[in-house]
Amino acid sequence: MKSQRSAFPPVFWVANTIEILERFAYYGIYFGFGIYMTSLGLSTEKLGIVQSVFLFLSYGIPIFSGSMADRFGFKKVLVVSYLAYLPAIILLLLFHSYLGVLVAMLCIGTAAGIFKPLVAGTVRVVTDTTNKTLGFGVFYMMVNIGGFVGPVVAGYLRTISWDISHASAAVAIVVMFIITLLFYREPPREESTETLGDKLVGIWTVLTDLKFATFLVLLGLFFWLPFWGFFNVCALYIDSNLDTAAIYRFLEPISHALPWLGPWLLGIISHDEGGVRRILGESIGNTGLIIIVFQILVSRIFEKRRALPSFMFGLVVAAAGLATIGFAAVNGAPIVLLGVTLFAVGEMITSPRIQEYITWIAPKDKAGLYMGSNFIGTMIGAGASGVVTWVYGMFNRAGHPEGIWYVLAAHMVLAVVVFWLFARIAGEFKELDA
Repeated sequence: MKSQRSAFPPVFWVANTIEILERFAYYGIYFGFGIYMTSLGLSTEKLGIVQSVFLFLSYGIPIFSGSMADRFGFKKVLVVSYLAYLPAIILLLLFHSYLGVLVAMLCIGTAAGIFKPLVAGTVRVVTDTTNKTLGFGVFYMMVNIGGFVGPVVAGYLRTISWDISHASAAVAIVVMFIITLLFYREPPREESTETLGDKLVGIWTVLTDLKFATFLVLLGLFFWLPFWGFFNVCALYIDSNLDTAAIYRFLEPISHALPWLGPWLLGIISHDEGGVRRILGESIGNTGLIIIVFQILVSRIFEKRRALPSFMFGLVVAAAGLATIGFAAVNGAPIVLLGVTLFAVGEMITSPRIQEYITWIAPKDKAGLYMGSNFIGTMIGAGASGVVTWVYGMFNRAGHPEGIWYVLAAHMVLAVVVFWLFARIAGEFKELDA
C-alpha cells in the first residue's frame, strides 16, 4: 500500500516565497546588467570582469554558507544575507563609476552566495521520503518564477529609470526581511557541530578522489562556462545587435490569441523608442518561462534514460540553440526566440541530469559532501565566463557580433567529445543502489 504523502509545514511555503523574491532581485539585476554597463559607457572587458567576480562569489560562497546555516540556524544566516544585500544594492544606486559598480556587484554576489543554499536546505530538512520529490519540484518552480518575472519587471522599469529598476530589487529584499522576521520558524533538525575547518578538510578529502575532481573541472570548463556565457551576453546581444522592432512585430499578432492579457504582456516586455515599439532584451533573453512551462514534460521524457548520454544529448540541443541565436543576426531577428527555446530545452535536459549524475558518483556515506562540492565546478565555469563577454566585445567591434554564438555552440559540441572521452577513459559511474 502506498504511504500517504506528508503535508508541507508552513515554513516550507514561507521559504519558497522568499526564494521567489530573492531570485526576482538577483536575476532582475544580473540579466540586464550588460545593458546597464553599456549605458554607463563601460567596455565589455570591464563588464566581463564584473560578471566573473559576481558569479565566482555567487557560487563559491555557498560551499561554506550551507555549513554556517547548519551550525548557527537558517533564520540567522538568512538575516545576515539580507544585511549584506541591502547596502550592496544601495551602492549600485549611488555609484556609477567602474570601481563603484564592481564593489557593488562584489557585495551583491557575496550576499547571494550566503543566501543560495538556505531555502534548498530548508526544503531538505522539512521534507521526507513521501514528499521530497514534490518539495524540490516546487522549489525549482519557484526559482524559475522569480528568474523570469525579475528580468521582465526590471526591464520594464529601466525604461523609466535604471535607479527605479535596481530599487525594485531592494524592495524585494525588504519584503523578504519582513516575511522572515514575522513568519519564518527555524525548522527542527539535528544540530551540527561542523566548523569551517571541518568543512575544508571534507572538501579536500572529496577532491583527493581524482576521478571526481577531474569531472568537476571538466564540468566547469566545458559546461558551466558556456552555460553562463549565454546569460552574460544574450540580453545585451538582443538589445544591441538585433532588430528588436522586428521581434515586436512578430509577436504582436501572436499576442492577440490572448485577448487583453496578451497585448498587455507584450507591452510589459517592450518599450517605445522614437515612436517604434521594441522588445526589451532581458525580457526574452532568459529561459525562465520556457522552463516553467516545459520542465515537467522534459523531465518525464528523460527520467528513465541514462544520465550521461542524456546530458550529452542536452549539450547538442543547447549547441543548436546557441547557433540559432547567431543566425538571428543575419536571417531575421525573430529567429532568436527559437534559439533561446532550444537552449532552454538543453538546459532542462542537462542541469537536472548532471545533479543526478553527481549523486551516482558519491560514495553513500559522503553523498551530501559530494553534492556540496558540486558548487566547485559551477564556480570554476561561472567565474571564468567573463571571457565570453570579452570575446563578444571583440566580435562586436569587428562588426560580427553573431560570431560569439558560433564559438559557444562549438564549445558545447566540444564538450560532448570531452565527456565521451572521459567516460571511455575513466569509465561511467554506476548508480549508488546498483
